[in-house]
Amino acid sequence: MRDDPAPGRMGCVRSLMAFFRGRSRLCLTGALTGLLMFLSSPPAASEPSGGAPERGSAYMGIGVLAHDGESGSPPPAARASQTEGVDVSSHQGDVDWQTLWDSGTRWAYTKATEGTSYTNPYFTQQYDGSFDLGMVRGAYHFATPDTAGGAAQADWFVQHGGGWSNDAKTLPGALDIEWNPYGDACYGKSQSGMVSWIRDFLNRYKSRTGRDAVIYTATSWWTECTGGYDGFGATNPLWIARYASTVGPLPAGWTSYTMWQYTSSGATVGDHDIFNGSQDRLREFATG
Repeated sequence: MRDDPAPGRMGCVRSLMAFFRGRSRLCLTGALTGLLMFLSSPPAASEPSGGAPERGSAYMGIGVLAHDGESGSPPPAARASQTEGVDVSSHQGDVDWQTLWDSGTRWAYTKATEGTSYTNPYFTQQYDGSFDLGMVRGAYHFATPDTAGGAAQADWFVQHGGGWSNDAKTLPGALDIEWNPYGDACYGKSQSGMVSWIRDFLNRYKSRTGRDAVIYTATSWWTECTGGYDGFGATNPLWIARYASTVGPLPAGWTSYTMWQYTSSGATVGDHDIFNGSQDRLREFATG
């Protein structure tokens, strides 16, 4: 013997049928009211497609590419007085350093850290692999000023691969400070607050390693988020990001660049860069 179905939609259907037989008006009235409410209400919001990337997944140039994009201009003409380099992160996985060496790449920067919790799982293969082939190598930190202070992030960086040694093959650590891929472009900081954060990072890095960190940035971000602050140019080498055939105007405080990221090439070989000097000068820069 089957139990009668629980009252609900079936019961309402039966009541509607009963109405047409003249025995109930109440359920039909409720059903029509509910139907009208359903038709007049807005559809439920759907989940956004895309959104911010996962924390830790940022890489050098992620904000530059999103805001400035590729210019479509040809790469700068090769000059004997400049030295080709590359920057890599976990997006490249295990890097084929021999191929890069054979193509003329002589220096490399590897992402070591981000914030105060992320470390690059491919760091050892990338950092040591370039060194073993004879490249001059360095490490960079992707700054997230909205998650922790500058000094704390400098400590995390030094403790996880961002140190420096005077061996003529290790470049000073680089601070990657650019558009926030996870939210507000300036990480929710005022221009003066951003300058203070950067200063805290640079001061702590210098005290821990004895070297002034390189600053990687884009001119338009620097203008927007620091107000065109010009106080770091005398001490900290500039790594300028601009995807074009010319480097364009530099951020306030610098009259020349040390390195230039001139294109973002994607997942396999890393982004291409130029050191503004010969290979001998590159080793001198590494030595400090």
